Amino acid sequence: MALKGNLRDFTVTQLLNLVNLAQKTGTLVVQGANQAARITFREGKLTYAEISNEDSRLAAVLHKGKIITTAQYNTITNRAKNMSDKELGLLLINSGYVSQQDIILSMQNHFLDIIQRLFSWAEGQFNFIVGQQAPPDKIPIRMDLENIIIEGSRRLREWEQLQDELPNLDLALKFTDRPGVNLQNLNMSVEEWRVVSYINPKNSINQIAKAAKMSDMEIRRVVYGLLQAGLVELVRPEGTTRTLPGLDKAMPGQNKEEQKNLVNRLIARIRSL
Repeated sequence: MALKGNLRDFTVTQLLNLVNLAQKTGTLVVQGANQAARITFREGKLTYAEISNEDSRLAAVLHKGKIITTAQYNTITNRAKNMSDKELGLLLINSGYVSQQDIILSMQNHFLDIIQRLFSWAEGQFNFIVGQQAPPDKIPIRMDLENIIIEGSRRLREWEQLQDELPNLDLALKFTDRPGVNLQNLNMSVEEWRVVSYINPKNSINQIAKAAKMSDMEIRRVVYGLLQAGLVELVRPEGTTRTLPGLDKAMPGQNKEEQKNLVNRLIARIRSL
């Protein structure tokens, strides 16, 4: 029986479990709202993954994994643009640019990143093509699915929590007034510094994510951390002429019911003093 349907009825976790337990061989094609993913398996093991609109060639994967520099990437893409990934991999290893382990780890991380993003897809059509393998010019690997499923389930729970905490990315951010706090003295990641550099009441979180080239989950994770640290607060974007969809829901105390609840909590707190 053909394995095809909608992610609303059969989640990515369930699909991977089925592939793993049944030791299936073939390619799972998932068509999302804006992107399509192709995941290839051999006897229940992940062997290859790619997603539309993203460069999955070996040179791009190595550059993304910081195995090669931008200069090396540009040189490789110009001089070896007609080479297959397998041919390029052998050339890079023989030339001493990278090791076989560098290539394997980079491909594994690239495939994992694609799979982990799939876990957050709630809408989309899927179709499992039995027996279909990765394109012959690509480099296949073999990865067990158990740990991928466990990590994906953890990320899915995190994603759901982040969506609850930050339901609307059309809000903007501004720094809180905290005398004595010097951002230069804080130990933040590269991604956090990138977001901080764009913080301005005129920039929505969505705009910051696009400028920083971050996914919804990545921007939500960083913003949530900054909010929890008390460094920033959510505000309506400057220049907004009308209420954005879901804006009032995302801003605490903005509608009458929330204002009433807030007042009642304040009264109860005062009485308890």
